[in-house]
Amino acid sequence: MVKKQFVFNNSPWHNISAGPSLHPIMDIPSKILETAVDEIATLPGVGKRSALRYALHLLDCSDSDFAAFIGALARLKSDTHYCSRCHCISDTPLCPVCSNPKRNQKIICVVENIQEVMAIENTGRYNGLYHVLGGVISPLDGIGIGDLTIGQLVSRVADEQTEEVILALPTTMEGDTTNIYIDRQLKQFPGLKVTTIARGIAIGDNLEYADEITLGRSIVNRVPFGAI
Repeated sequence: MVKKQFVFNNSPWHNISAGPSLHPIMDIPSKILETAVDEIATLPGVGKRSALRYALHLLDCSDSDFAAFIGALARLKSDTHYCSRCHCISDTPLCPVCSNPKRNQKIICVVENIQEVMAIENTGRYNGLYHVLGGVISPLDGIGIGDLTIGQLVSRVADEQTEEVILALPTTMEGDTTNIYIDRQLKQFPGLKVTTIARGIAIGDNLEYADEITLGRSIVNRVPFGAI
């Protein structure tokens, strides 16, 4: 049976499939709602249909719940800090990892983003510090050396008398290129050990998608960078 379509205007909404839903397909009758849906749909992995469902949920929730939701988003933007030492996201100028005296202050694990910090922390197998680059070198995406915190990493190694730097970037072409560049920059420190996680992580994978056991073993069994 062909599902009936209700069209209120020339919005592209009438082209969206209803999928398994029994509800007829219709354009959004409210411009305010449509604007909210368009904004929600800009989030990663959120399509128009999911965005509409989220917007309708927010519209139906109580004033107090809506205010709490909006307040949390506002605080996320206004009150979130980037750690002045490792550049991880934090509620304070210095993140809990960097300010913890029980962490090994002589080891720095270099990662691409905060998701990889969380993935490594979840293994419970690492007790050093981190350095978040904010990406990897990728000319095709317009990300160059100056867009990353590589310079700050080199300064940290010099100032903190670091003994080991673990390169834990994605096993992609961009990640490997960034690893090689960092390794060259760190050769000015003769006593520094530069290692990388063992290749238990499949080529092309990001650390955040690795299971905790595999990732934990890859960190514990890390090897000298020049040996790979």
